[in-house]
Amino acid sequence: MNIIVCIKQVPDTTEVKINPETGTLIREGVPSIVNPFDMYAIEEGLRLKEQFGGKVTVVSMGPPQAKEALKEAVAMGADEAVLLSDRAFAGSDTWATAYTLSQAIRKLGQFDVILCGKQAIDGDTGQVGPGIARQLGITQLTYVFKILKLDPQSRALVVERLLEEGREVVEAQLPALLTVVKDINQPRYPTFLGIRRATKLDIPVWGAADLPETDAGKLGLKGSPTQVVKVFSPPKREGTVVLIQAETVDEAAAALADRLLAEKVI
Repeated sequence: MNIIVCIKQVPDTTEVKINPETGTLIREGVPSIVNPFDMYAIEEGLRLKEQFGGKVTVVSMGPPQAKEALKEAVAMGADEAVLLSDRAFAGSDTWATAYTLSQAIRKLGQFDVILCGKQAIDGDTGQVGPGIARQLGITQLTYVFKILKLDPQSRALVVERLLEEGREVVEAQLPALLTVVKDINQPRYPTFLGIRRATKLDIPVWGAADLPETDAGKLGLKGSPTQVVKVFSPPKREGTVVLIQAETVDEAAAALADRLLAEKVI
């Protein structure tokens, strides 16, 4: 099986900084981590490889420092990695990001399964995975909690989705894109041999010129249908606290009711 995992390097949540002019996250020089939800996607890809054979290719789009995220995936057991990095990709919204990733996946060739985390912790939109599926014209299965069946011969796939109101079992045909939740597995630690291999691995970097059939007008900030117009911190909440003193609970309740009636809250 050919398994592709899309991951993202995100700023450490305590170190998020915003460019006030462009309204985009400042990533260069900021401590970064692999998006936590993507770690579960990597692990699930490795488990599928161990079960059915084949290879796992990890793809990420970001600045040059995103190579570190890819190396971590390789250290865990991924076979290959590709970084999409180009000034032309800067400022991409979820639509432009999904378009760029889908073009890279087309260049990689035949695939059976694409795995993504359910969302990135810096944007929390959950849109890139489904966007990739839409661009490629394949089935999307989101919030996957468990892969119940996968048959490479019949191309049948059955998954269990974790929804707010319960669980849902869905059947589909390969190729398909799955976004996974953290309950699907427990990511493994990188091995010593994996770390050595990742250190020596020369990760290819693809720019816009390496995706020859890509429409340049759909890349980056200019190709993004949505843009951040303004970024600001919300004003601090103001208010006062009134403590109601009473001898008994009934007296306190009565005093509270009188206060609420006087303030016309009820």
